Amino acid sequence: MIDILGLEFRDLTIPRLHIAPGHTAVIGPNGSGKTTLLRLIAGLLEPFSGTITVDGQDIGETEAGFVNEFPDRNILFYRVKDEIAAPLRFRGVSCSETRESVDRIVAHAGLSHLACRISKQLSGGEKALLALLTAVISSPRILILDEFDSHLDQESISLAMDIIDYSSAEYVIQCTQNMELAACCDQVLFLSDKGLELAGTPEEVFSRLRETCFYPVLWRIRDGT
Repeated sequence: MIDILGLEFRDLTIPRLHIAPGHTAVIGPNGSGKTTLLRLIAGLLEPFSGTITVDGQDIGETEAGFVNEFPDRNILFYRVKDEIAAPLRFRGVSCSETRESVDRIVAHAGLSHLACRISKQLSGGEKALLALLTAVISSPRILILDEFDSHLDQESISLAMDIIDYSSAEYVIQCTQNMELAACCDQVLFLSDKGLELAGTPEEVFSRLRETCFYPVLWRIRDGT
């Protein structure tokens, strides 16, 4: 369990929040602190006060993979396969084991044809998938995704979900503007300018958002509204 207690960082305040293992969607209007929350959970920011722990341990002691909203900002290496291999090389994993891991994950994703491409020459969607593969190659316990799906069409979103499942990350925390995607998650967090306003299952959260633009379109069609 990820436990957030007494969290304060700039305008973001969360008195208490528990995030269970599984896939959690973070939704809400721009400026509500969604990216800030993700960066705090990833350990990229330090809260002014409060704690974030995983099973009682400081969040900094748990490996997290992070994919931000802008794929170009994730890219460090010239070739795709070198970009994906980077987390393992930084860990000192042997060349043969690293090569096997990269070959295995790109083959699973059906993206072997991209392995020798120049990273910066990929399309926006391909860069987003590259960033995802790089984030999951080291099998992090927590996978954090900040609206990276905004660069993906429906087919690529399905591929991304398959990669996420393949990663076996215990916690997937995804900020998204795709309410249909959020509705398929195990848990939804809704942030507003008031802070964390709602947390629960998709049914619990979206039932409170029925009169807002955040209610999934497919649910409106289902409800006949």
